[in-house]
Formats: sequence, structure tokens, C-alpha cells
Amino acid sequence: MKVLVVDDDRGSLLVAQAAVVASGHECIVAVDGDAAWRLYQEHRPQVVVSDLMMPGLDGLSLCRAIRAAESDSYTYLVLLTSHGARDDVLAGMEAGADDYVAKPLDPFTLRTRLLAAHRVTSLHAEMAGYRRALAEQARTDPLTGLHNRLKLSEDLAAFESRSERYGHDYALAICDVDNFKSYNDIYGHPAGDAALQAVAAQLAAHARASDGVYRYGGEEFLVLLPGQSRKGAVVLLERFMTAIQALGIIHSGGTTGVLTMSAGVSAWRPDRRVGRDQLLKEADTALYQAKTAGRNTVAVHGS
Repeated sequence: MKVLVVDDDRGSLLVAQAAVVASGHECIVAVDGDAAWRLYQEHRPQVVVSDLMMPGLDGLSLCRAIRAAESDSYTYLVLLTSHGARDDVLAGMEAGADDYVAKPLDPFTLRTRLLAAHRVTSLHAEMAGYRRALAEQARTDPLTGLHNRLKLSEDLAAFESRSERYGHDYALAICDVDNFKSYNDIYGHPAGDAALQAVAAQLAAHARASDGVYRYGGEEFLVLLPGQSRKGAVVLLERFMTAIQALGIIHSGGTTGVLTMSAGVSAWRPDRRVGRDQLLKEADTALYQAKTAGRNTVAVHGS
């Protein structure tokens, strides 16, 4: 663990530092509360052992600041107090401390507190990992492994906010696998699922690192293209469509004999500040135009 020890008394600081190192942990030291707060923000230690009374931020203020700054991590807070200072102990616990050690500091006592801190912080880290995994699972389409509509909604809101603030162009495209219902009818749903997985893999492989690729629903996919005009988006979508056709997935019910894809594009630009819902409607309309034009093509809203 990484342990931050804060004490303006040099003797206590050295005793605490020695106990931390003897326990096999990395030790960072500070001699006042303000320095401790800066070191906490820089290093994010798992444990903070802090004197109650010290220059700058006192122990209670430091505890409150750390608790307010935590997000998906947990810091185990140990306060150093005087013997018999029951009111100080209670105030420390109310401020967010987990435990306390009375002064003069006993190295053995501090080492036992570090054992408890290791167990607690390890459990919190494990739970944080589970929460991150569940959050990612909630935003991932189980069939294709692409982002799903929940993640799309979050990303579109972020795109809209950044574009309104900085005037950055972006485009989006709704893509649809051509004649997919007949593909399922001819080859069966397991084959249809495999085809969707192959299409998703191609889209992800040919997307730029900054692009977002999502399963929009059924055989539909959506691609977010930051920094792209309508013209640039068409170039990228044609690349995607060529990659899908190059898979060579046989489709006797299609017009080309293999599985293909159509796409509809809409774009945001500084002189055309439309909302994300409007962009989605425009892309869907353009997709319909691509379908009626014979499929395996890209249509652009407003062109």
C-alpha cells in the first residue's frame, strides 16, 4: 500500500514512518496539513495517518477534504490523538476517520491498524472493480461486443455539449444490413447472429480510434464520427461498406449475392446547430433514401 503520514512533530513522524516501512508499505511524509492535501491529490494513497492538530489544514479538515474528493476509491484514515481525548476521537470519526491511535505513538499499534487498513482498502478496490465491470456490461451489446444504446445516449450528449462549446464538427451515420430479414429466413437465426458479429467486427476494425461504433438495434448500427463533415463521413462510410462486402458472406436473397450494408448520414456544424435527436431523425431519413435507391449505398441528409 501507499501510506501518507502527516505530523508536525518530527519524533512521531519518524516513528510512524518506520512502522509503515517495517510493514512493507511505501511511505510518503508531510509536516503540515496543506502539504498533506497536495500529496494526497498527487499520489492518492490508500491510507492516511494524520495528526489531529497541525499547521495548515488540521486533521479534521484533511479528513473531510479527502472524503469529499473520493470517487470510486477509498482511503483508510487514521487519526493520531492524545491519550484520553474522547471528544477528539468522536469528532474525527464524524469527519470521516476510520480509526485512531493515541500518542505517544506505539509502532506495534500502528502496524495493527495498517493490517486492518489493508483488508478494508483491498475489499473496496475489489468492489470498485466489480462496479466498473457491471457499468461496462450495462453499456455493451452482448451479441456483438459493441457499445449499446445506453452508451450511445451518454456519448451523444457529450458530443453535443463539446460541439456547442467549441464549435467542433461531427457526423453520425445509421447503418443497416441489407435484406437481413430474408437472410434470417434463408439461413436461420444462428447464421444471422454470426453475420451480425462479423459485421460488427469489421466496423470496429475499420473505425478510427476516435470514432464510436454502436449496436443501434436489430441489424442496425450507428457510427459517431468526431471532426467529420458530411463529405468526410461519406468517405469513411464507403470504406465500411467495402469492408462488409469483402467479408463475402453469401446471401442468395441479396442483390449482389453477398451481404451488404446501407447507411444514412447527418452532420452537425457550427452554422447548423441542430440537436442530437434531430440528427438521428435526419440520419434515419437518409438511410431510408439509401434503401430506396437500391441499397449498398450511402445517402446524406440535405444533399
